[in-house]
Amino acid sequence: MLKYLKLENVGPAKEMELLLGSRVNLLTGNNGLGKSFLLDTAWFVLTATWAGEVNRKLLGGRKANGNDAEGGSRISAEPTYFSAASPGAFVFDPYHQFWRASKVSLNEKSNTLAFYWMGDGSCAIFDPLRNESDYFLNDPAPGGTPLGFLGRNPGKMLPPAFVFDPAQIWDGLAREDNTTLCNGLIRDWAGWQKENGDEFEMLKQVLSQLSPNDDEHIVPGELTRISLQDVRDMPTVKMPYEGEVPVVHASSGIRRILSMAYLIVWAWDEHRKAAKLRKTAPCSEMLLLIDELESHLHPAWQRRILPSILTVQAALSKDLQVQVIATTHSPMVMASMEPHFNAETDAWFDLDLVRDANRKQEVVLCKREFEPQGEVSDWLTSEAFDLGHAGSIEAEQLLAKAAKLLAGKTVRTEEANDLYLELVKVLPATDAFWARWNTVGHQKGWKT
Repeated sequence: MLKYLKLENVGPAKEMELLLGSRVNLLTGNNGLGKSFLLDTAWFVLTATWAGEVNRKLLGGRKANGNDAEGGSRISAEPTYFSAASPGAFVFDPYHQFWRASKVSLNEKSNTLAFYWMGDGSCAIFDPLRNESDYFLNDPAPGGTPLGFLGRNPGKMLPPAFVFDPAQIWDGLAREDNTTLCNGLIRDWAGWQKENGDEFEMLKQVLSQLSPNDDEHIVPGELTRISLQDVRDMPTVKMPYEGEVPVVHASSGIRRILSMAYLIVWAWDEHRKAAKLRKTAPCSEMLLLIDELESHLHPAWQRRILPSILTVQAALSKDLQVQVIATTHSPMVMASMEPHFNAETDAWFDLDLVRDANRKQEVVLCKREFEPQGEVSDWLTSEAFDLGHAGSIEAEQLLAKAAKLLAGKTVRTEEANDLYLELVKVLPATDAFWARWNTVGHQKGWKT
């Protein structure tokens, strides 16, 4: 699990520090303030890789460079790839243009199976039993303190991570020498379904848990063929209208959930097999980094997805602890946590753009108190999303104009009537604003 993360002079802010919850961590804030960057960095400290450097087909997840600020750039975390026990730090080396490890221990290997779902549909997976960092430590200095890491390990046999672009999730992932790392969703699903073994049972359970509601479970259908040119047995899903749709023809939202369910099952199944070969116990922790958790999902599904993810481990192992670090722009996701949020295990972090004493804008990360808002519209106007009004821009502007008019000492009847005609176009008759409008109107005499 990731307990602590601190960035100094790297990314959009001078400093960002997170004391993370052991279960759920939500990141909110406007576009461009660093939410995805925080996930990139969390992935780096846990794996010693940048996802976009492992697979150059990815658009994001590339190596971060330090700033030119005095004192240098540093990323501190607990744990890091190098240690599951003690805090570690990475310092940016501007001359060699890489992050040098310091203050780390090699006493323990990570006990966390880590996933990173990126906003473009890519996914990176790090399995401490099947992956090995691209980097290795220098020879210890006198006294046994590691100095850092140099570069690619020439003796490395294991891949640094499994990093899939969206197409590779479905069609398979191979190394540069064409060694197959993963068969892909289509072939693995079809094979599991034919064997009807543990893998297929796990897949069905995970799909059921991630389904949009209790009446619309995602259920595998019969294998099919989709064309004369494609000889693969194609998985299908049963639809609520009594049809079966090939997975490649499913909606964007369903495909996102299918790929998520598949990769969780595939990674866990391969991890168990690796543990058996290495004669060791499987990991007891699973970390899910998810950028834009609500991507492609209908609001009804957005309201369910995060609580559902927290139950996925039940289909894998009763001993597995799950930690989620997710970014979101969805008030439905925030509202969905109201019955489940526990301040002892969960945290909400918000990024804002504020002005300092010199009126210069800067990015600030705050840990917010999570308080139920009751309505989704109230989440929109909360500190999570900072909207002045939950309706249209025009409604917000007219309400501001109306508030100024109502606060005035005198109001011309003609002016009030003109504004009223504009307001009725953007506000429903049941809006609470009308009570104030009518009361003040009667008091000031321009409404009878």
